[in-house]
Amino acid sequence: MKFNNVFVVDDDKIFHFIIKKLLVSNNINVEPRFFENGLQAIEGIKSNLENEQAAPDLILLDINMPVLDGWQFLEEFKLLKNRIQKEITIFIISSSDNTVDRNRAKDFKDEIKDYYLKPITIEGLKSIFSS
Repeated sequence: MKFNNVFVVDDDKIFHFIIKKLLVSNNINVEPRFFENGLQAIEGIKSNLENEQAAPDLILLDINMPVLDGWQFLEEFKLLKNRIQKEITIFIISSSDNTVDRNRAKDFKDEIKDYYLKPITIEGLKSIFSS
């Protein structure tokens, strides 16, 4: 699958910078859009419900964020996804390695493709974009 529109949902500006650098240095030619919390990302999806081209193909989602965290984002996304014309792939990229979060991710197995730990490696990023 080819990902073009990528939403990076993470409140960490350094992570935004690292992702941009990794994408460019690995010739992964995508259009990333950055959101600092789940609410901004949900608004970004809602505003593109009519415009399939602008909707994300891929979402890289953090768990711990202000306003709307990753879990709350996923709850909102579940309510929206049947109105979205295209398939959206979601990967969690989090600094949380605790069992509670990993188990909770299983509750969203229909939404989440995989769970990566920060810092994301080049191998991890390549496996996301070759999936």
